[in-house]
Amino acid sequence: MFGFSNPLGVLLCLLLTCLLGTSAAVAADRPNVLLLCIDDLRPELACFGKDYIHSPNIDQLAAAGRSFHRHYVQAPTCGASRYALLTGRYGPSGNGALFARAKQVASPNANVPPSMPGWFRQHGYTTVSVGKVSHHPGGRGGSDWDNDQQPEMPGDWTRHLLPAGSWQHPRGAMHGLANGEIRGQAGKMDVFQSVEGPDTIYPDGLITNRALEELEQLAGETTEQPFFLAVGIIRPHLPFGAPAQYMQPYRDIELPAVAHPEKPDGKTTWHGSGEFMKYNRWGRNPNEDAEFATAVRKHYAACVSFADAQVGRVMQRLDELGLRDDTIVILWGDHGWHLGEHAVWGKHTLFEESLRSPLIVSYPDIPAPGQSTQAIVETLDLFPTLADLAGLPKPDFVHGASLRPQLESPQADGGTAISYASARTIRTDTDRTIFHKGGHVEFYDHRRDPGETQNTAAEHAEIVKKRRETLEQRLADRD
Repeated sequence: MFGFSNPLGVLLCLLLTCLLGTSAAVAADRPNVLLLCIDDLRPELACFGKDYIHSPNIDQLAAAGRSFHRHYVQAPTCGASRYALLTGRYGPSGNGALFARAKQVASPNANVPPSMPGWFRQHGYTTVSVGKVSHHPGGRGGSDWDNDQQPEMPGDWTRHLLPAGSWQHPRGAMHGLANGEIRGQAGKMDVFQSVEGPDTIYPDGLITNRALEELEQLAGETTEQPFFLAVGIIRPHLPFGAPAQYMQPYRDIELPAVAHPEKPDGKTTWHGSGEFMKYNRWGRNPNEDAEFATAVRKHYAACVSFADAQVGRVMQRLDELGLRDDTIVILWGDHGWHLGEHAVWGKHTLFEESLRSPLIVSYPDIPAPGQSTQAIVETLDLFPTLADLAGLPKPDFVHGASLRPQLESPQADGGTAISYASARTIRTDTDRTIFHKGGHVEFYDHRRDPGETQNTAAEHAEIVKKRRETLEQRLADRD
């Protein structure tokens, strides 16, 4: 049909060649995206002002981009926070949020807005996830989180991967300790450890190895399709296990005192640190044992340095492949983590420590690289931001807004941040208000009380009223 003896065939061939060439050129012109997701990462990094933390690779990324020092997640738990990241929408507050969305996608006459990787895939990107990007590492359900028939985000990833190694399956890797130790009963697994060996004695070493392999494969495909690669590092999630070399910088240092370590008075979202306390703690409680509290904090720091090393390996390979100048890089923490503040060891509160996490965006020719911003931004802003930077159509179904103003000028104003768990909260430039079911309200004036220790809701009735109105308006279209 398309033989050269047929004039119509010649014309059609030329047209097809032109169209394919144009498509390839468009693909080549679009930047790649590298999204680095790190679990339970506090903004406890050198580039965020914590000089006792060894995080040279993340610091280098911040020096080449924009660090957002007041970035807030939508929920202080993995699944719900990642829902907001991957959909750009306010959603459910539980860890099953993405699986619930998957059921909606599969239902007849479904009208579910595209996810972020789905949007990029629809617009010509190869989308790959390695490690913990959605709630389950590898993005599957089933008893061991490896059932191909139960994708957490159906149709959104070209490939979604979790190399389990000696941990047998993604569920084993999620809470794995050194050399294939899998969590059965949490009470029989140590809450922290430091073991001699290479990075691959813990699951994140294998995750990073696979991410490097994927980068190499994707590098060979970029002339046809740009890529969206998401890499999910598990540490510093509990239990706090990392190779001994990452503990070394912390063995003999003196950590600063824990800020506001007292249990708050009155009704708050304080909890008894059940996720932490269920592990083997050798009969010790960090709220009552200062020496043990320091040991916990040092092992957490070692896990941060371990995660930082994985970031460094990925960034080094990106540079070696000559892709850095064609790639937008984002580092995102899925929520914060209390290390004794408010007498909590964990996440799941609506205090600052649970909701504030690191965010760094880097891309070629970013204005004023290395300058941070104090603008208040939210996780769900990342979807429209990446679409904007990549030149994709604007996703008008998201609840966030592009961060281009703050990327172009670190002095640009931010907005307000909404988060939710069993209660709901709004964070403004000056204060935090928390609304509980039943009518109880907490109000913290950050100009006088940055530790959120004094509830002054009774003194700020008019402000509380305005904050409620704003919060309800913002959540009116919540999934």
